[in-house]
Amino acid sequence: MNIGTPELAIILVLALIFFGPKKLPEIGSALGSAIRELKKASNELTSVMKIDMDLDEDQDTSYEHHDAATKG
Repeated sequence: MNIGTPELAIILVLALIFFGPKKLPEIGSALGSAIRELKKASNELTSVMKIDMDLDEDQDTSYEHHDAATKG
């Protein structure tokens, strides 16, 4: 879903009507902070999942080596 210039202008006008020009900077700042925190949490979760997958892969490899050594 792409938001073009006309849609963005309509959203801005509606925000001005509903919240007023004094509240918009506060709302924008809060929204920006929320998006930053969401990205940070998403990146941390991705890192943890990658580390966990790497550990599982290493563990699977060590089992394969152990099985090969006991069979040979």
